[in-house]
Amino acid sequence: DTQGWGRLTEHKMASPKSILITKRLLDATAPRSRRYEIWDSQISGFGVRVGPSGIKTFVVRYRAEGGGRSAPKRFVSIGRFGALTVEQARKRAKEVLAAAALGADPAAERNAKRLELKIAGLVDLYEEEGCYIQRGLRQGEPMKPLTKKHTIGRLRHHVVRLLGHKRINELTAGDIERKDQKIGHRKRIVVRGGPGAARKAFRDLSAMYSFAVRRGLVDSNPCEKAVVKKTDGRRTRFLSLAEIRKLGEACDKLEEEGFNPKALNITRMWILTGCRRQEIVELKWDEVDFERGLLVLADSKTGQSTRPLSGAALGLIRTISRNDDSKYVFPADSGEGYFQGTKKLWPKIVARAGLKNVTPHTLRHTMGAIATSSGEALAMTGAILGH
Repeated sequence: DTQGWGRLTEHKMASPKSILITKRLLDATAPRSRRYEIWDSQISGFGVRVGPSGIKTFVVRYRAEGGGRSAPKRFVSIGRFGALTVEQARKRAKEVLAAAALGADPAAERNAKRLELKIAGLVDLYEEEGCYIQRGLRQGEPMKPLTKKHTIGRLRHHVVRLLGHKRINELTAGDIERKDQKIGHRKRIVVRGGPGAARKAFRDLSAMYSFAVRRGLVDSNPCEKAVVKKTDGRRTRFLSLAEIRKLGEACDKLEEEGFNPKALNITRMWILTGCRRQEIVELKWDEVDFERGLLVLADSKTGQSTRPLSGAALGLIRTISRNDDSKYVFPADSGEGYFQGTKKLWPKIVARAGLKNVTPHTLRHTMGAIATSSGEALAMTGAILGH
């Protein structure tokens, strides 16, 4: 009853009130300046905690030590709405309440286990339940599969190798500040990667510990006390028009030599559009609006996005032969999916052009700089880049 829910919210969710928790209800639930709970009318003790950020977490409330009125209240978080459906959360809630009714104390058992949980185990839990966007317009939404893959990869390669043996409540700011870790007499673990890799790993570690704080696994985030050199992480490299010409000429020469035309055309599209790397690599034919000269991306980094195309970019797409067996503009050479060979071939293109310190994202920065310096309004530059 959405009207009843409206009346309930007007009264600021008085504690005695309860309502049947459904997906429709939670989708319509708005955050407030302070955290609050919604309690279910069907299962006593089952509820949802709504944080100021809008994140909704399923919780169970019960009384320990026999369940009398004088017994202390316990709270157990059982998962986030989105990662769990309402039906799955109800099932888990019943299991927790059943255990409490039989004399167990799930919250105490959880606290005992968390004292033994190591950082390697926390990464596993974070991968399963915690990979959500932490800020921006899409805060609270699940990470994209590729973003999640890279995030967990950095945590396993950098954080777990250095700190995975530590218990999560033992990690200190000093541990984080050290670049390597001593594991025995004259033995150290040192992971590879420059300042950029370290910065990203630190960001991922901080996000994981924020997740652990929200889950009640630790009391604080040690990354907040660590003295780590912070930069905005932005490269200042831009290509001049002469360098762009060299890159284009390199693509033409490599094409004459039989170089994979998909990698070359993807590179050309990066130059001509300013799109993010994967936005072009994963481009689908139904996202190209030839009539209006637009890319209508169904799911970019910022959600659905419409990008104006230059005449050169549109002309290039028209020259690409369409594979009727694939929805992608640049399909995989074998099997299903999109072409994934750019990472291996990109260094060869850059080397042939005689350029240094150039990444596909450099082309995006260059497009933004050219558009702005050419007198385009900031709104148009933002539209081109998908900001």
